[in-house]
Amino acid sequence: MRMMLKVTIPVDTGNAAIADGSLAPTMMKFVEKMQPEATYFIVEDGMRTVLFFLDMQDASDLPSLAEPFFLGLEAGVTVTPAMDPADMQAGVEKAMAAS
Repeated sequence: MRMMLKVTIPVDTGNAAIADGSLAPTMMKFVEKMQPEATYFIVEDGMRTVLFFLDMQDASDLPSLAEPFFLGLEAGVTVTPAMDPADMQAGVEKAMAAS
């Protein structure tokens, strides 16, 4: 299932990771390993935030997605199901057929 993994990095931890050179390698290692469909780096509520869109095959994949950010960056992690336009259209069709 396509998921949006949102990683929110506390300012002090992010600053330290920039200073010690670990921020970019942490992100790139994750991108290389998980091969997200899309990755966006944004600022949200004054904190460095990353949005990864990826396929999560099983709920047991969650620790391997989240732990690098918990352990390496003390980040907050949110996982949310996400749809592309084709998914949304199929979902609406299913909903209409069920009513």
